Amino acid sequence: MRIHLICVGRRMPGWVEEGYAEYAKRLPRECSLNLIEIDPLRRGRSTSANQAREEEGRRILKAVPKGAAITVLDERGQDWSTEQLSGHLGNWLASGCDRALVVGGADGLARDCLERAEQRWSLSAMTFPHPLVRVILAEQIYRAWTLMQGHPYHRGG
Repeated sequence: MRIHLICVGRRMPGWVEEGYAEYAKRLPRECSLNLIEIDPLRRGRSTSANQAREEEGRRILKAVPKGAAITVLDERGQDWSTEQLSGHLGNWLASGCDRALVVGGADGLARDCLERAEQRWSLSAMTFPHPLVRVILAEQIYRAWTLMQGHPYHRGG
């Protein structure tokens, strides 16, 4: 199974790329993490937030690999503990299907993305900068995997 992290935005600072790469490389082949960057819509004066959201949504859905189930990161989604994420990861692996984790742009996710999602996940009640979310997601996926494996990386609880 591959986890495709689909994010709106390109040209991240070096520390973001390094942080993401560090955790992505730690994951085994059977649970690999693949970053797919989506170009944000260039907004002019006549472009509304809704237009940007809808266009980015089309780009996101086009980038979802065929057969991949979708989990969106949404502020109205469910909060998951690390243990719950580990359970979800186990279910994703058992399904045999790839998983797309979708992070929208500055204006949020299009309705079509939300409707296509099998799950809605909220990282926190706090708002994080989009670049930081990539690093947090990669680390949390790695942490959830180590928890499933009984690896001492996760010492919570």
